[in-house]
Amino acid sequence: MPLRRPLAFAAAGLVLSIGMAACSQPQTAGKADTPKVDEAFGKKVRAYLLEHPEILLEVSAKLQEKQLAEASAKSQGAIAKHRQAIERDPRDFVANPNGTITVTEFFDYKCGYCKLAAPQILEIIEKNPDVRFVFKEFVIFGHTSEVAARMAIGAQDQGKTLAVYKAMMEEKSLDDAAVDRLAKAAGVDVAKARAAGQSASVTQQLQDIQGLAQTLAIEGTPAFIVGDKMIPGADMNALKLAIEEARLAAKKKG
Repeated sequence: MPLRRPLAFAAAGLVLSIGMAACSQPQTAGKADTPKVDEAFGKKVRAYLLEHPEILLEVSAKLQEKQLAEASAKSQGAIAKHRQAIERDPRDFVANPNGTITVTEFFDYKCGYCKLAAPQILEIIEKNPDVRFVFKEFVIFGHTSEVAARMAIGAQDQGKTLAVYKAMMEEKSLDDAAVDRLAKAAGVDVAKARAAGQSASVTQQLQDIQGLAQTLAIEGTPAFIVGDKMIPGADMNALKLAIEEARLAAKKKG
């Protein structure tokens, strides 16, 4: 079938958007538009994919493998160089602070994949006291995301951070009013937390997280770092495997 190879390549191009389970930063204005696909050729590609749907899974798996390898290679040196900022920034909220294995998550409260990952993250924290979990408020979805991040950071001194995290991640339609409502339901003094969250130090913290994410080539949420390993997207199996590998490595050293 002479059209098989070009159509397969076209199919690969079409599934580039599948990627991994992560929320990407909204694209800024001014970037070039994606070239339009010839309509007739597009119909041929569609027909081919309908006839051979298995190619989508095949290409998607290969794409994910390639992206993981590229992300790992790109970020590994930067992780080692910036480990203190990644794991030991005293401004970040840390669950299980006495844990010996550190996981850092960059997340946004309006990211759908972050919301899907959240229940398993809370389970990891609850069932694995040796896992020290660092939360990085990586705002990528605009105003409400920033309002939520400032509320969570502002409420940190009240000891309600995990309750606020859980409530916001469970909220499907997070808006400014919901942030206040959920924080109050979690037992937060909302006025006090809001005032604390508007401080210049919190603004600097959020900017520093943005800069760190850029340095580490993190372009979406969630993104996890365990040791020297970057796990982009809500690949919870990969995260759990990385934790187990870190645990085994620590036992060998000990």
